[in-house]
This record gives sequence, C-alpha cells and structure tokens, in this order.
Amino acid sequence: MALKQKTTNPESDDEDSSSVYDSGIEEQEVDEEYDSDAPESESGSDDTDDDDEDEDGEDFEDQGSSDDEDDILQNQIKAAKLQDDDDSEDELEIIEDFETVPRSFATPKSVKRNKDGKAVPTDDKNDEALNDPAVAQLMHTDDLSSDDEDIEGEGNRIGRVPLHWYDEYDHIGYNVHGKKITKQSANGDGGDLLDKALQNQDDLEKKKYVVYDALNDKDVELTERQLQIIRRVQAGAFAHPEHDANPDYIAYYSGVDQQISGINSDRHEPKSRFQPSKYEKAQVRQLLKKLQDGVITMDYLTGKVRDMNDVTKKKKDGDTDKPFLMWNGDEEDELYFRKGPMHIAAPKLPPPTHAESYNPPEEYLPTEEDIKQWEEMDVKDRPHGLLIPKKFNNLRSVGAYEHAVRERFERCLDLYLCPRVMKRRLNIDPESLVPSLPKASDLRPFPTSKCIEYETPHDGDQPPMIRCLTVSPDGQYMASGASDGYVRIWEVQTGRLLKSWDVSSLVAKTGIDMNDGDEKDDQSNRNIAKAVVSIEWNPNRSHHCILAAVGRCAVVIATGTGGQYDAELTEALLAAATSCSGDGKNVKNVKAKKSVTWKSISTDDVEGDGTPISAFGGTCGPIVALYMTKDVAAVKWHKKGDYFLTVSPKAMAASVLIHQLNKAASQQPFSKNKGGEVQRACFHPNKPFLFVATKENIRVYHLVKQSLVKRLLSGCKWISSLDIHPSGDHVIVGSLDRRMVWFDLDLSATPYKTLRYHEKALRHVSFHPRYPLMASSSDDGTVHVFHSTVYSDLMRNPLIVPVKILRGHSVVGKLGVIACAFHPTQPWLFSAGADGKIHLYQDI
Repeated sequence: MALKQKTTNPESDDEDSSSVYDSGIEEQEVDEEYDSDAPESESGSDDTDDDDEDEDGEDFEDQGSSDDEDDILQNQIKAAKLQDDDDSEDELEIIEDFETVPRSFATPKSVKRNKDGKAVPTDDKNDEALNDPAVAQLMHTDDLSSDDEDIEGEGNRIGRVPLHWYDEYDHIGYNVHGKKITKQSANGDGGDLLDKALQNQDDLEKKKYVVYDALNDKDVELTERQLQIIRRVQAGAFAHPEHDANPDYIAYYSGVDQQISGINSDRHEPKSRFQPSKYEKAQVRQLLKKLQDGVITMDYLTGKVRDMNDVTKKKKDGDTDKPFLMWNGDEEDELYFRKGPMHIAAPKLPPPTHAESYNPPEEYLPTEEDIKQWEEMDVKDRPHGLLIPKKFNNLRSVGAYEHAVRERFERCLDLYLCPRVMKRRLNIDPESLVPSLPKASDLRPFPTSKCIEYETPHDGDQPPMIRCLTVSPDGQYMASGASDGYVRIWEVQTGRLLKSWDVSSLVAKTGIDMNDGDEKDDQSNRNIAKAVVSIEWNPNRSHHCILAAVGRCAVVIATGTGGQYDAELTEALLAAATSCSGDGKNVKNVKAKKSVTWKSISTDDVEGDGTPISAFGGTCGPIVALYMTKDVAAVKWHKKGDYFLTVSPKAMAASVLIHQLNKAASQQPFSKNKGGEVQRACFHPNKPFLFVATKENIRVYHLVKQSLVKRLLSGCKWISSLDIHPSGDHVIVGSLDRRMVWFDLDLSATPYKTLRYHEKALRHVSFHPRYPLMASSSDDGTVHVFHSTVYSDLMRNPLIVPVKILRGHSVVGKLGVIACAFHPTQPWLFSAGADGKIHLYQDI
C-alpha cells in the first residue's frame, strides 16, 4: 500500500524530520491533498483518524502491506536517534502528545555480591541493545496494523465482506472517501498468466518477494524485515529478533540493599502508613495482659529467657512459701482426678443414744431376764451390741468401758477389709427430666364426654358381646358385629337400630363343606351361633356394602343406604358376586381355588324383609359368602373399595387371601407360611404395599414387584391389632402384653416409640382419618386418646401426647373394650365393649 509522505533529510529541521506516525501536522497535510467534493470530507479528517485508531484492535482479514514500508522504517529509526540526541523543549512537547515509542523504565541490573555483601561490577553489552531506542522503534513498527499504513485512505475499506461478491463488477470496493477501487483487469494492468510467470521469474533473479493483496487487488513487495519475521514465525521462534526470551534474573529485593523496580514509584503513600497498626496494638495489649497475669516476664520480652517453662520450673523447685487457699470448694474433684488411688474418708460412727448415757431413763434399763436373753443371742442381734445400759449417780462414778478394745479392733477390721467406693450425687430436679409437652386444652378437638349409648337388643339376661364395629364413609351410619352372630346397622345421630341380619345362622344354612379333615364339622357345631369377629365398611363413598367375618366365612352385605347413582354403582359392583354358584369356576387361581369358594346368597334364605334403608338403596342384605378352610380372624378393604383381604391364622400358606369383588375372583399371594401365624393384614393407603403382621413381627411386601420390602421388629409377644396412618409413613401396633408400638417407616425397622399406658391387654388401635388423633382400647375397660401430629418436615419427629382417658364400659369375663373406631369427619369416637354396649364420645 503506497503511503504518501515527505522524505526528509536527517540534517533538516525538527519539524521536517518527524514521520507521518510522529506528527499530527503531517497527517493534516496529507488529508488536504485529497480532492473531496462533499463538504463533510474537508472537516472530517479528525473523525477519520479516530476511526482508524478504533479499528486497530479489531481482527480483520489480511490487508497486505505497503511497498514503501522499508523507507518508513528507516525514517522512523533516524527520527528516534535524533530524538535521543536532541533535548529541545519543542521535541519533548511533541513526544508527550504522541507517544509512538514505548515508554521504558530504567532496567535494574542483576547484581552479584561477595561474602561481605558488596556489589561486584559486571560488564554486560546486551544492556545497551535492550535500551536502544532504534530497536524499540523497530519492534513498535512491526506491530502496526494495515490501517496505520494507509494514511491517505486509498485502501479498500469494505470490511469483512466476501470478495466474490464483486466478481461481476469492475471494482473491488471503496476507499475511505467513498470512491470505487477499480480492478487491475479493468485498467489493463493485470496481464495474463504468462506475464505473471515471467514476472515471478524476474523477481526470483532479483531476489524480490512479491505477494498478491487480494483485498486491494495489487502486488506488494516484502521487505527484508518482513521476510525475517516470517521465517522466525515458521521456525517457531519469537517474531522479533530483538526480543530476549531468557533475560537475566533481576533481584529487586536483595538481602543487603533493596532495589526498587520503579513500578508504582510515583504513587503517594497510603494513609495507613501514617496511622498506628491495629494488629500491633492488639499484640501489645496481649503482652501487657500476660505481664499482668504473670504468664511472661520482662526477661522473656527482652530475650534473656527463651522459654517461660524454665522460669516456672525454677519457681516450683525453689518457692514453697507461696500462699494458697485451703478451702476452695474443689477438694472432691482434686481427690477424684489426682493420680494414684483415691482417698476416701472413713464413715463416721453413729452418735450415742439414750442407752449409752450414764443416767439413762428407766425404760432403757434392762431387767435380769432381758440380760439373760441378750447373753444367749448373737452380738449382732442384740439391741445395743456389747453394751448393757447402766445407771450411775454421777459422771465420776463411770469407769472404763470393758469392751472398748474389742470394738475398736472390729472397727479397724471393717475399715481395712470392707471396700468403699465414692459415688457422686447429681443434684438434678426430677421434673426437669420430664419432657415438656403442650397442654391438652391446646390440642383440641378430641373426644371428651360420652353422649350416646347404643343398646343391643337381646333375649337373655346377659347382652351379647360387641366384637367389632365400623362407620360409613359419610359418618351417617354405624355397623356392629356381636357374639350372637348378628350384624346390626345403627343411625349415628339418633342411636336407632335400622337393620339387623343373623349372619351366623345364614352361613350355617347355606354353608359349603370346606373342611380339610383336621377338624370335625358336624351338625351340632353348625347350630352353635358364631360371633362376628371382624367387620369393615367399604371405604369408597359410592360403594354401599359391608364385609363381615363369621366363623369360616366372609360375607358381603349390601346396606341399601346409597342414593340413586350410588345404588347403580353398588349393584354393578356386586353383579359378578350375585351369580356365583359355589362350584369354584369363578376362581382362576389354582392355589386360591383350594382355599376359598364363592357362593351367592338368595333373598329367600335371608330372614326379614329386604327393604333398603334409603329410598334409592336398591339391594339390601347379604349378597355373597366366601367360605374358607379355617376360621377367618380379620377382613380389610383396599382404599378404592374393589379389593379386600381375609386373614385365617390357622390356614398356613392360605392365611392371607386377596379377593376382587368386581370380578368375584380370589388369589393367594403366598406359597409358604413364613414367620408364624398371621394375626392381621392391611393395604397401604397410597402405595402397592401389603402389611402382614404375625405374632411378633410385621412384614411389608411389594405387590407389583412381589418382593419383601421391609421387616418391622415390634418387640411384642402377641400382636392383636394393626393400623396405618393416612400418610402411609407411620404404623401403630397393639399387643396383648399391654404395649402400643409406633413405627416410622422412613426412620428405622425398630419402634420409634413404645407406649405402656394400659394395665391390661390391648384389643384395638386406630388412627383418625382426618384429625391428628389416635386411640387404643384395652381389657381394663378404658380407651386412651392421643394427640398424634405427623409433620411433613422429615427433620421433625412426630408429636405424641396423651390427652384423654375415656371410661364407661365394665369388664365382663376379663374382657373390657374390645373395639373402637373414629368418626370419619368429626373428632368423635365409638367404643364397643364386652358388656354389650356401644358408646359415642364427642368433643363437648
């Protein structure tokens, strides 16, 4: 790129000797030579220079170099030498305005010193080359961009635009003044390929290296300096030959004389240099404190003593007259923590009594018969030992004690042979050890008073024992099962008996012989009324049916309490069960087919009318009976109301059976009996888990994966009841050994808390479905109500507080409250006892 400049003589004036890069006046002269039509170009020279300076740092395409660059470098070298030789004030002003040569500080030299610390002079010829301004000018010129070389602005200024966009035009772009830059082919200067080949041959003979600048469409000849830089870059060396890659190390801070580099030498001293140091002030304060306490001395501060331990040892050896406290209150601790065997003071002798007085009362003086009896007795059994009380007129008449030596010798033997141990007494208030629980009044609502009593009708003198009870999901009805084999439905608000069915006689009348040969099921046993041991209302609000366990049967009973739409859903649910003939064809599971048989119950076999309780109730009465091989102990619904399970403890592998009412199908989940007889079982409220409780443990099974998830160790001897919290993360277990055990499934397989509040065996435990309440019934005739709050925060433990003891049932035949159930929507509690009564406790 041709640059238009003034060629000057080194011997000329200062103003003429400055190059284009050194003088702003020269730049203005160059700009004035352009012929510009627009008025903006005449007054916009300063803006053009600013734009050029801004474009220096950007990464553009390679725009080539100038043909006259070699001359520019020579002129810059000469100008730099003249600036060093001439110290005129005008030249200094120009240098301050336009800093073309990099500012350099005085380079400190590495100084070698002898043993005495004196500097050894060294001659280094390379220092002159490093500080040579001509060399610095060369390194600065190599860093110039193409925009700095094009002073006149004749270069192509299209920027990062692809050059093939101008293939169809006769120009290749525009210069800084907006004029077109024509191509060589359009001017006729390009020539053909033959001319270029001849030109290249001539350049090789003349040792000229020409490269083609595609941006400006012209040839550029490389200088020797540029060729040298290219070769060094290709060889992997530093571009500038003047650059010293391995300079000598300069020790700016030596051990004798500190050499300052000069960096930040013009900065003012910080304000903190003139203020006292806070760190030193803290050190002085600490030293003064140690001096006052006697930890250190002035000899230690001045350096006369290197270690204070030496001073303390001398004081211990020599100073023995130092005063000390005799009673400081820590004597027992010093005796306990000191080395060697601990000294324990001998126990004191008991103080003398009235019998040892020289003038005792008359009642202490023994008679001759008493003295003869004492002589026949052992010394340990005598009331006063070897002493026989005597009476003297005055103290002078008292002689020496005849058994003094013997008693003293025996006491020495006791002190010598009897071991003694020092025990520390803790002065702790027992009330502080009791955990602080909130008041019961702050935890309301919970049932407090008996409001309604449901009387069971009976023929004999003694009412039947209420074995189980359950409440409908809407809380309007309550069902109970008694020892006379009846299932009764009550209205909760009024206590009126709505329906009753003799399930025991009904099952015996339409029964199927499922006896496996272990027991004789004769006609006499069938005539005996069997108790309803378990009853459960369907938890689905749309399904109005009850599941009851009587003997070896589980009976599904339609309650007839539903509305118009609920009655249709209930009939659709019971449709498959009403068509069971008892031949076992509906059960497809081979294992379950041997253990259970479905048989529908016709309306003719049911005593009484089949009128439903509700006007839209539909079917009302027993629908189907499931006959097992052994007695059924418990039944439990799934939360959705379609599946239910039955528990037969004596049935071994078939002790737990899962049934589906919608399809009248059954299945046996276990092929073997593990862990002993199954007592209770229930479904998880949210997950496909099955909880199976044996006498001592609880097993949790995954029904989908068909695997054992967890085994809970209760520590009880005989589990009687089981219930799961509505959240599904907590389980409570009641046992016949008076324990109620709380399990946290996320915490551990061992009990989180064991509660022992009842005096006799627990019969039933239950969670409230909505309120944070928990209840347990026992044979002691009471029901204990607990406040049980479960937090969503895993870092907080559940809050269990006993709030109320409900009484009202009497104990009959060592049996008290057998069952209890919470109201689904209110903080009410139903309890059923062996006295044949059902009580409703409300929050009043």
